[in-house]
Amino acid sequence: MTLHIPFDNSYATLPEGFFTRINPKPVAAPRLVRFNSALAQELGIEADPTDPALADMLAGNRIPDGAEPLAQAYAGHQFGGFSPQLGDGRANLLGEVIDSTGRRRDIQLKGSGPTPYSRMGDGRAWLGPVLREYVVSEAMQALGVPTTRALAAVETGEPVYRESGALPGAVLTRVADSHIRVGTFQFFLARRDLERLQALFDYTRQRHYPQAETPGEMLAGVIGRQARLIALWEGLGFIHGVMNTDNTTLSGETIDYGPCAYMDRYHPQTVFSSIDAQGRYAYANQAHVIVWNVAQLATCLVPLTPDQDVAVEEFTKLVHDMPALIAKYRSEVFARKLGLSAPREGDDALVDDLLALMQADGADFTNTFRSLSDGAPRDQFTDRDAFDGWHARWQARIADEDAPQDILRAANPYVIPRNHRVEQMIQAATEGDYAPLDRLSEALARPYETREEFADLTRPPLPEERVQQTFCGT
Repeated sequence: MTLHIPFDNSYATLPEGFFTRINPKPVAAPRLVRFNSALAQELGIEADPTDPALADMLAGNRIPDGAEPLAQAYAGHQFGGFSPQLGDGRANLLGEVIDSTGRRRDIQLKGSGPTPYSRMGDGRAWLGPVLREYVVSEAMQALGVPTTRALAAVETGEPVYRESGALPGAVLTRVADSHIRVGTFQFFLARRDLERLQALFDYTRQRHYPQAETPGEMLAGVIGRQARLIALWEGLGFIHGVMNTDNTTLSGETIDYGPCAYMDRYHPQTVFSSIDAQGRYAYANQAHVIVWNVAQLATCLVPLTPDQDVAVEEFTKLVHDMPALIAKYRSEVFARKLGLSAPREGDDALVDDLLALMQADGADFTNTFRSLSDGAPRDQFTDRDAFDGWHARWQARIADEDAPQDILRAANPYVIPRNHRVEQMIQAATEGDYAPLDRLSEALARPYETREEFADLTRPPLPEERVQQTFCGT
């Protein structure tokens, strides 16, 4: 048997109050559904996917050598309302490894049983959200977006109970640069625990922003990463669904793929999350919400500065400048989606005019942009006269580019994890058929390549296939 994880744990050395040491709760009959061998190799993990001991470990039945299992404490604003204590209610950080590039990575089990932070929950996950996160997070990686990763999915052999009844249980193994959130800082500020707040800042700075020497410099680093992340989301038509401060990472990664979704028809106010009744986290609102979330981090950092009045002035300017930075990254992302090597004056209007045409016509977001590279964008519209006017302007603009087709194909995916295909995959898996999961994963591993064998996965949903709502799975 070969099973080795080279743990090198640091978060577990932080003072009491950052976490609760607790082991995962064992399950009845773990069975490995997916194992990301390429990621395991990157992490230095030696494992045989056919070895039952691997499923035992990734389900929480066996604690691997060197692990220091714990549930992290954090707080957070959820849909604008502050909860002073949230924490890992169904997750367990096994420990950390140093990967092949020298990067420190967390290994966490999600759905591993109740913790002191479960808030009356069962601490479990059902198979659907586990497979959704596995597929979508790995797709985001292939699409070039900073994201947590999926190492494994394991069936537990036990049911979990939700509103719809009994569902098959599962555990996801998630890998992240860290699980430090804006809400982690809020947890200690809410308790006026400046000693631990300082310890958290020191740890986070060293782990993610070693060049930063002050809270303001780290805040600027976080703003830069989050601004770029939101622009990349927008460029893919991605809607996170739960942009709470406890889902805003200091590492700048996309985290928590519960009620996330990708737009089919373009509309800036698109919402899928079943718990976002007011549309707070709609597609077009994400750029505003992230500024608000970062402002909460700035509030947490003020007490760590020697002159708080000066810090408030500095941090306020950083936060107020963030929308312009997001707009800059957005211009760059969408310029490439039009085949332009770099944006220049007038390009934002060209982008916005196309989006307005798409909205008016109900055009598919992904396919419309992809069609710019295959010579048939007109087919995406019913009002073709209106599109022809825009197309003439665009053709005049790209005439200055040396290789617009190369830029277009590198910026506009052929295939994305469309909501209806993900739901069909989940339904098949709950019935024991994992072939759709395998096929969807294969297609999404190389999302920018035109591969005709996956053409059906590029089709927008039929009316009866449309997914109106997505769910968090808790």
